[in-house]
Formats: sequence, C-alpha cells, structure tokens
Amino acid sequence: MIDVQRLRVLRAVAEHGSFNKAAGALLLTPSAVSQNIAALERALGHPVAVRSTRGVTLTEPGRLLVEAAETITAELDQVRRAIDRLTQERPRLTVATFTSGGRHLLPAALSRFVEAHPEVELTVLESEPEDAVPMVRGGAADLAVAYHFDGPPPVGPGVRRDLDWQPLMEDPLWVVLPRGHRLAGRSSVDLGELSADRWVLGCLKTEAFLRRYAELAGFDLRVGASTTDYFFARTLVAAGVGVSLVPRVALAGAPEAESVAVPVEPPRPARHIGLVLPPRRRANPWAEALADALTAAATTATTQIGARP
Repeated sequence: MIDVQRLRVLRAVAEHGSFNKAAGALLLTPSAVSQNIAALERALGHPVAVRSTRGVTLTEPGRLLVEAAETITAELDQVRRAIDRLTQERPRLTVATFTSGGRHLLPAALSRFVEAHPEVELTVLESEPEDAVPMVRGGAADLAVAYHFDGPPPVGPGVRRDLDWQPLMEDPLWVVLPRGHRLAGRSSVDLGELSADRWVLGCLKTEAFLRRYAELAGFDLRVGASTTDYFFARTLVAAGVGVSLVPRVALAGAPEAESVAVPVEPPRPARHIGLVLPPRRRANPWAEALADALTAAATTATTQIGARP
C-alpha cells in the first residue's frame, strides 16, 4: 500500500525540484526525504525520481503519483471541511469569482440563495480563474465562477478530471470606441478595421487574444495603455487614449462616459463563463444550491445580453 505521507514528500520534491528544498519546505532533513522516496519506490516497484546535477526529474510513474497525490490531498481537505461543517453552529460556504462575473451574476444569485438559506455563512473571494481553480481543488473555496477564452475549459474531461465544469453563459466581446471615432455609428465592427488604432488593454487575457488576432491578420498591435480593470480601460477610451475590447458583462451597468460600445462582427470572440465545482461525490449541498441560483441568474442575463449597454 502506498503511504499518503510519502506521496506528500514526493509532491514537495516535484514542486521544489530538489530533495534539499523539499526537506526545508516540509521541515524534514534531506535524509528523511530521501528515505521516504526510497520507501515509496520499494512499495511501488519502480523508480519515481532521478537525481542529477540539475536537480530532480520525475519518472513517468512519479508524475502519475504526483497527480494522484494532488487529488488525494484535495479529497482529504474536502472531507476535513465537511467534518468541520458538521461541528459548526452555522454552515459555511466560500465562493471565488472574477470581478466582472461576480458583479454581474452574484448579486441576484446571492439574494436568492440567502433568502432560501439564511443559516449559511457566506464568504466571497475575488480571484481570477488561474487562482480560483486551485482554490476549489485545495478546498479553500467550495465553488468558483470562472471563464476561459479559446480551447477547452480549465477543468473536466481532457484537462483535469478532479473538478467539474458547469457552463453558465457566453460573454461576447465588444469594441469600445470614443464617441467621435470614425466607426462609432456602426452597428458592428470587424477588428481588422481597427488595425491602425491604438489599443487600451483591460485584461491580460484579452491582450493575448488581440495579439493572436493581429498576428493572423498581419498587422502590429499598437498599445496605448494596459490595465487590469475594464472600467478603467473604458475611462481611458473616453479620454481618447485608444480603443478597447471589453466583454459584454463588463459593460453592463457601466457609468455614462464619452465612449460607445459596438458588437464585433461574426465570428465574435467571447468569454465562456462557467462554474468550477468539486465532483458530485464530494458535492457540498450549499454549493449545489448556490450553483442553481447562479444558473438562474445566468439564464436571465443571457436574455439581456444582446441589448446595447
């Protein structure tokens, strides 16, 4: 049988790339780390790590064990949290969300949830998907509102099977232009028509999309400003710094400004918004209830998504 503590040691070795650094992180001696890895290899019947002058390299069995260790750790953390909930006077629920999605979807969903479950103590953590997904995996959050652009979702079949992805809604990207812009009166805009304009970037992920698009279309992306806040980006557009690409959700309820939002012509780029949840076997009933409320909020939002901001 494979010892969980030895899996923990192997995981630390994989994370830090050496026995000495893993020992420091685990508050063990390097000899104890080496002994744990040797015992793991004896139990498994295969080498799991190869030491060299450049550090430690995992073998294929070692990589598989590290993946298993991450899943087992998440499972144990979830069980610990479930046990904690049983002994608490009030059940607790933590949701991680990115800013614009939380602003658009959470208020209606939380109102519905709190009305139905006033006994639950809620915590909301603002977090981008790359941080929110590990939070759900490790048990720091019970569910997360997340998104992705191109390609498959960040969890689920084909990526990581230790978490589930539940689609909520499509969030198309719109072009935001100064009111005096030559294309401000258009009903839709092709991004190629803006090849000569300077851009205001409101997110690293939309920047990555724009750079791929510009490369494929054969023009250089001219950046006038770079932010991590779509609302700030829209303010800069209004000031005449450039044009921007903003998800429709981030435009909803935005304050009036000297700018105008115009849909992008098909095929429209979009964010795919969804929920990250533990697998059904580890489901938290409160997380499932909030997921249902978020699904209802997303359905309502989708019926309104075509309207101009």
